[in-house]
Amino acid sequence: MSEPNSDTRSATRAERHVLVVGAIRPAQMAELEDLYILHRLDQATDSDVLIANFGEKIEVVVTSNGVGFSRELLDRLPNLKLVSSQGVGTDGLCVEACKARGVHVANTPDVLNDDVADMALMLLLATVRRLLPGDRWVRGGHWVRDGMMPLNRCVRGKRLGIAGLGRIGKAIAHRAEAFGLDIAYYGRREQPEVDYPWYDDLQALAEDVDILVVALPGGEPTHRLVGRSVLEALGPDGYLVNIGRGSVVDEPDLVEVLSSGMLAGAGLDVFADEPNVPQALLDMDNVVLQPHCASGTEETRHAMAQLVVDNVAAYFSGSPLLTPV
Repeated sequence: MSEPNSDTRSATRAERHVLVVGAIRPAQMAELEDLYILHRLDQATDSDVLIANFGEKIEVVVTSNGVGFSRELLDRLPNLKLVSSQGVGTDGLCVEACKARGVHVANTPDVLNDDVADMALMLLLATVRRLLPGDRWVRGGHWVRDGMMPLNRCVRGKRLGIAGLGRIGKAIAHRAEAFGLDIAYYGRREQPEVDYPWYDDLQALAEDVDILVVALPGGEPTHRLVGRSVLEALGPDGYLVNIGRGSVVDEPDLVEVLSSGMLAGAGLDVFADEPNVPQALLDMDNVVLQPHCASGTEETRHAMAQLVVDNVAAYFSGSPLLTPV
């Protein structure tokens, strides 16, 4: 695919139409408002009327992977050239359809690696060391009445499997090393520059580790990849942490293995039907839950939103996109 057309360099604000499908941070929205003509699909009372009136003018779409960008909407924007999305994931975007039409797609990788990796380690430690039950033990007066709470598990020396050793997976591994974890990984191909053992079979990895961290993207290739066979392979002393996508884990299977004691615990930042979480998971004290907020810090969300804006600016200036998909 060619780079954005350089004849856009001389375009004025009045000629630069951007469709906002999903809003980003206020400061970056203000920057977009100052530079371009924004059409707020996210605020429209009648989206069909908005698209009918302005669809042919739209060159750029701003969205997020969570809000998404559909093939149906793509088909109604005949002059679209760029989809600039906040987030590293692309399973919510019709990427292949865009590419087939010559529409560029940009996302926001790298700037969120550290925060997501921190969340993975936080969930790992909170789950294995039973942080929340300990908090409740103190607050509920059990320490005074009953003495020390039951013992939990040690992290150091445990075997950690990482499903998906991409940028985020490597950041998780780097942190895990500091906690004395032995690391192995699952992926489609071996990475020769990495010293960790590689598995091309996820169940085999699960059988050989104590803790499995899922750092895989969503989409059809990974849909419910972590199902009963993988979860049971972790065993009754094993733990699951998911900071990838909720769709990667078979949620009913996870509930069942946790309920039956075939898995020791889980730390989850993502779910199959967000924001809806199965009541069974809400009721378990061996599960730590977060509201899909691994990248949810002020600093990182600012950097992600700015990268969305910078990719839009690159397109309109005729420069190469900073982070094309």
